[in-house]
Amino acid sequence: MTRAGGLTRRTLLRAAAVGAAATATGCGGGTRSVQVAVVWSGGELDRFREVVAAYPAPVRVVSAGNDIDAFLRARHLAGTSPDVAILSRPGLVTEYAARGWLRPVRPSTEYAVPIGLGDLLIAEGQRYGLWVKAAHKSLVWHLPSMLPEPPTSWDALVSLTRRLGALARDGGPAPLAIGAADGWVLTDWFENVLADLAPTAYDALAAAEGDWQGRAVRDTLDRLAELWSIDGAFPGGGKRALLTQYEESVIQVVRSRRAVMVFEADFTAEVVGRFRSGPEEPVTFRFPSAGAGSGALIVGGDVAVAFDHDRGGLELVEWLTRADAFGPWLRAGGYLSPNTTIALTEYADPVRRQLAREMRGPDTLHFDLSDQLPGAFTGSDGVGIWRIMQDFFADVTGGVPARRAIDDATRQLAAAARDADGDR
Repeated sequence: MTRAGGLTRRTLLRAAAVGAAATATGCGGGTRSVQVAVVWSGGELDRFREVVAAYPAPVRVVSAGNDIDAFLRARHLAGTSPDVAILSRPGLVTEYAARGWLRPVRPSTEYAVPIGLGDLLIAEGQRYGLWVKAAHKSLVWHLPSMLPEPPTSWDALVSLTRRLGALARDGGPAPLAIGAADGWVLTDWFENVLADLAPTAYDALAAAEGDWQGRAVRDTLDRLAELWSIDGAFPGGGKRALLTQYEESVIQVVRSRRAVMVFEADFTAEVVGRFRSGPEEPVTFRFPSAGAGSGALIVGGDVAVAFDHDRGGLELVEWLTRADAFGPWLRAGGYLSPNTTIALTEYADPVRRQLAREMRGPDTLHFDLSDQLPGAFTGSDGVGIWRIMQDFFADVTGGVPARRAIDDATRQLAAAARDADGDR
């Protein structure tokens, strides 16, 4: 993983090796393959390869790992940029476009996305990216036998956590699992609470117009401190949670049953499928709201971009926006499309059918905030908002008074925002 703006020697060597292999593949005669760098690995990578197997030209898919930005920067320096990349951060799309790395793209006639998503991919009046996969990031997972009646509000979640936390001290399962070793898990918590409490402030922060030391951010951190500081909330306590990665947190609920609930996106189903023990299927409920109703909906997503090469990349990006392009992944399960032209009946999985329906609802959708932040502020291991939220989590689970922890966190957030703005 790289730090702000730097490239590790390992990343440079890996990108150079992949670029050399791709160049050699493209020079072997016959139809030139289209090269695609993706953020996916494991089962998701296998599914995407099934998708592009139906493309009328050869497609070579390369997994760039967690830090695709560092990978692509190294490939650019080596002069071996792929034809297409799949990115999870819209901020990278506009940044690469400003650097002149990308070509404007256009979707197929079978493409439409929820209001607001498309605008994130426009620079200087031109569209430089198209959404190809979505993530519903406002879900809490549990086994029905462990939690017959899930909480329906934030206050109910706090009360339940206090009750189960007391039982956990006597040997029962902890109420919550959390992969705090992965900073993005903590920012997802922050974003769901902030969008619920202050949606206007959420949008202002995403547009670099908000106040990271303002009342909305402080109230959000106060709510998180209220929950996270509960004694017995997490298996092994806060220090152990900071060593727990996302996948392990899911395992603590669906396999070892050391915890009752885990919050994370619909892609948790892929981890569940690999590690669940026994026949019982976990179910989900929406992240609880402080008020009436289901509250805000946070979504993430992956976007296809075409680098400034020949038309092969442009044609593949357009093809990926056809309603039937991701059919193999859609039928296999584990895929949620941002494309609203796809009929809900195409989802074989009733859970994802409902999630797709929720994403098409009016006035509740907000794109992942940390994925919209500029530069190093957006987060990476030990960097930016990820690190700041980990520091805050360590403080409130370690006995630091909430007010002092909030003061420290908001000061760090404001400073990181100023630094990022200066780097634009």
